[in-house]
Formats: sequence, C-alpha cells, structure tokens
Amino acid sequence: MFTNNRRQEERTGKYGTPRLQYLQELVSQFQNATDEEAKEKIVANLANFAYDPYNYTFLHQLNVLELFIDCITEPNEKLVEFGVGGICNASADPKSAAIVTEAGGIPLIIKCLSSPVRNTVNYAFGALYYLCNASTREEILKPEVVELIKRYADAASVSVSFSNLAKAFLDKHVVHHATT
Repeated sequence: MFTNNRRQEERTGKYGTPRLQYLQELVSQFQNATDEEAKEKIVANLANFAYDPYNYTFLHQLNVLELFIDCITEPNEKLVEFGVGGICNASADPKSAAIVTEAGGIPLIIKCLSSPVRNTVNYAFGALYYLCNASTREEILKPEVVELIKRYADAASVSVSFSNLAKAFLDKHVVHHATT
C-alpha cells in the first residue's frame, strides 16, 4: 500500500523515527558496512522503499538511486540484483528515471539483461521498460539490445516471465518506434 503523510504519522507514532532520518540511517549503515551480507540486506531494504512514491523525494535527497547504480557495478550478484531492483521500483517516476539516466545507469542496466540471476534480468526489463522514452530511445534500442530482447521474447519455453516482459517491452517500444 502506498503511503501518505497521515498514514506515515500513524505508522511512525509519536516517538518513531521520521522516514527521512530512517532512510539516512540506512544509507549511512551501507556506507560504513564492511560485511557483504549486511550491505545486501541494507540495499534490499532500500529497494523496498523505492516502490512507494511517498519515498521518492527522500531517495533523491539521499542519492539512493546513485547508490543503486553503484551496486550494479559490483561483482556481488546480490548487490546487483537489489540495486537494479531498486532502480526498477523507482523508474516509473519521471524524476527518478531522469536521475538514473543522467547518472549513466542505462548501459549498466542493459548489462543486467545478461545476468545469471533471474530476478536481476526481470528487474532490468522492468527498469528499461520505464526508462525508454524519446530522449533515451537511441541508447536503449541499439540493434544488439533489441536482438537480445527478441531472443528473450522467443524463449517462452525457457522462461515465461522473461518472454512476457520482453514481449511487453517490444510491444511498447520497438513496434511503436518502428512505425514512427
């Protein structure tokens, strides 16, 4: 369920931690963490906050989308998964999408399409679905990327979810793009 100010006040209570402060604490914990498992848990937690529009302003203020982008450059597959998951969760928001684009996230997300981790590929499809627009179309719809997405679309026997996401992407962005 999406949050609003009234619901947040009810959930936080009189002595609870305000959302911005809580998210700042998570970001600080991530920055200070040396244990990979702790980092994974923190990024997963931040990614869960990225689905709710109530949190977008806080995430932007704390540079959490940039943190997610940094995570998808790591060799740790869990950090990549949760990082691209957070980007996917926030990418429906135009301002979040612009932040990801301006920070150079698109090529990194495209690389996630080749991940051995199923969730990472699903999240990458979702993120690219929302990030693809008139200003990013050329960067995303490169022939090799479209070819990869078409292969996923044709691979329903391997993964129905990949196939469905790929087909949705192609229907929205490639077919429309080809006719304009």
